[in-house]
Amino acid sequence: MAGLIPRTFIDDLLARTDIVDLVESRVALKKAGKNYQACCPFHSEKSPSFTVSRDKQFYHCFGCGAHGNAISFIMEYDRLEFVDAIEELASFHGLEVEREESHKTPAQLKKEQLVHKQKQDDYQLMSNISGFYQQNLRKHADAPNVISYLKSRGLSGEIVKSFGIGYAADSWDDVVSTFARNRDSQQQLVDLGMAIQGDKARPYDRFRGRLMFPIKDKRGRVIGFGGRVIKDGTPKYLNSPETRIYHKGQELYGLYEAKQNCKDLQRLVVVEGYMDVVALAQHGIPYAVASLGTSTTAEQLQTLFRTVKEVICCYDGDRAGRDAAWRALENALPLVRDGISLKFVFVPDGEDPDTLVRQHGQQAFEQLLDQAMPMSKFLFEHLMSTVDINTLEGKAALADIFQPYIEKLPDSLLKDSIINELANKLGAGSQQQLQKLNKKQTTNEKLQQRNNHAKVTPIRLAIALLLEHPHLVSVLDDLSVLDRIDMPGIELFRQLMQQCKQNPKMNSSQLLEMWRGTPQQQILSKLLMWDHHVDSDAAEHVFSDILEKLINSFVEKRTELLLQKARMGQLSASEKKELQVLINARS
Repeated sequence: MAGLIPRTFIDDLLARTDIVDLVESRVALKKAGKNYQACCPFHSEKSPSFTVSRDKQFYHCFGCGAHGNAISFIMEYDRLEFVDAIEELASFHGLEVEREESHKTPAQLKKEQLVHKQKQDDYQLMSNISGFYQQNLRKHADAPNVISYLKSRGLSGEIVKSFGIGYAADSWDDVVSTFARNRDSQQQLVDLGMAIQGDKARPYDRFRGRLMFPIKDKRGRVIGFGGRVIKDGTPKYLNSPETRIYHKGQELYGLYEAKQNCKDLQRLVVVEGYMDVVALAQHGIPYAVASLGTSTTAEQLQTLFRTVKEVICCYDGDRAGRDAAWRALENALPLVRDGISLKFVFVPDGEDPDTLVRQHGQQAFEQLLDQAMPMSKFLFEHLMSTVDINTLEGKAALADIFQPYIEKLPDSLLKDSIINELANKLGAGSQQQLQKLNKKQTTNEKLQQRNNHAKVTPIRLAIALLLEHPHLVSVLDDLSVLDRIDMPGIELFRQLMQQCKQNPKMNSSQLLEMWRGTPQQQILSKLLMWDHHVDSDAAEHVFSDILEKLINSFVEKRTELLLQKARMGQLSASEKKELQVLINARS
């Protein structure tokens, strides 16, 4: 579609949304005074610390600190990106997301509208084909043999249905004959990788005689397929090619299902195959994903780290598996930060997660996961195997080998620990090399501590009251009186007042949304959830009193400054007039 989502549309969406209704559609809430409570959906707890405020249109967990408005809740609960969350909230109200037309020509707008419509048609077609494959699994003549195969792999009907597994009949044109009504729809099947254009005019099915695994995006839309042979044949797995809606390096098989099955996801296990993901889910491990036949890419790792704090890469123990693990580590280094964990585990030779969990069960497999190797240990093991650490030459080489990998790591306690561990490995005489590795090490812990214990000031209380009651802007007719006041926090307060003045009907959720993605967002979120003990009836009086004191303080300081200049004969003509006005105002 054309351009960005207009601010007016986002404001309207939030105005239509009652956060209590939205949260209650996913979490059971109980009335607690004027607010609502529940056990937090974002972390495990026995007593409720998750609060939803209808007045503030805001949620906050006093246990884990999760907080935000309706859009934030969808992003956290459904684990969606911002734009996807907007689309999800719009669909909650039965609305189409508006887009700014920007400076684009009518021809460009028309082209983008056609592209958008094409994508919607593509998603619908892939969904229909997925349904067709699932129907084959129930009604096709081959169905009994296919179901028998699934049972031999230990899969139940429930898990097969959960993952939408289906069957592509061993026919040249089963899908083409069903879905290709004309040349345009034939071409669409080819474009989406579901058919191959042969020498003759009519294309033929790409997937034939295979068990079909639908690949879904973050919103649950089918964007591609993986097909596994049931009998003998090659290749064992056949995957959808890259298409306009499917980019395998950005997607993870099973991620949508994992998020649906585990609302409190703590970790994700990355495995190699579709059947591994499904078999693990069948045996009580519904948090596995597969990297779709590629090395785990930076984009996939970024998605994983946004979803959970602990990621375990589970690979075969052979050379190919360890090479895949090393590529994943290299891609992960720039993304690793304190608070998240990347680990590696290797299954015994001749095994894979599918066979392992079927033979030994959930408990044994999870014990294997619990013993996974931390990224730092894997890094050391791999790099130290390339040198002889018992020689001076080997130690010198090790420092040089480590340098590019340490440079990729963002500044963090983990990076400090790795450098310290390397120092221990190198021993005495290594300080010069380590200084090269540690050039950019900085710390801001003291600054963060000062920020976390910020002093409660009148301006902070004024901001908190304005966030909770944006209509308080009407207390001050002329905002220009704030322009010359100079004190910490006044610029933020001034901007908030201007935003409220421009939209007098703005609510707390809309006001906070205007600051999403800014450095001030976290500060404003904390102030909105601040229990300042000023009730709604007294808010206007307290707010007016703060403004009056701010203005009076400015007047006093400004008057004193001008009087000092007057005594020294340094007043300009305009300052003389200003001083007279200030003196009259005080009398």
